Amino acid sequence: MTISLYDFQCKTADGQLKSLADYAGQVLLIVNVASRCGFTKQYAGLQQLYQTYHGRGFSVLAFPCNQFGGQEPGTNEVIQTFCSTQYQVTFPVFAKINVNGEGADPLFQYLKIQAPGLLGTQTIKWNFTKFLVSRNGQVLERFASRDEPSSLAGVIEQCLLV
Repeated sequence: MTISLYDFQCKTADGQLKSLADYAGQVLLIVNVASRCGFTKQYAGLQQLYQTYHGRGFSVLAFPCNQFGGQEPGTNEVIQTFCSTQYQVTFPVFAKINVNGEGADPLFQYLKIQAPGLLGTQTIKWNFTKFLVSRNGQVLERFASRDEPSSLAGVIEQCLLV
């Protein structure tokens, strides 16, 4: 049996389980995020993408992670407040997870296998690594932390046409 992206359930910030099957048919950008990172300002760009394309079947799914320089030390509640007050985020920000190592969230284990990084590495190097997923749940591409959300608009547009 092959595993699909839609087989995963993720914990929401309030502790509920959310099936990724709820996002079937949407183009997704799945991102590990942090509040105290040099890339934190990308929340604004992610929100802009979400606002621009959500009505056409696009969503951003954010997963806070504290594995990189301790840049996401807050509780899930603190993270939610930060995202909504500092960046007016309206896309889903899930519960804090690990993306690397033995305790890595199963979703991110799957994403790293489906879209390895440079030279085939699976390890996520830093916060704001982005995974683009097609409407049918296929992991299409991994983008580095330094890739600004606005630079992904063209590829998201192409995915939305399919």
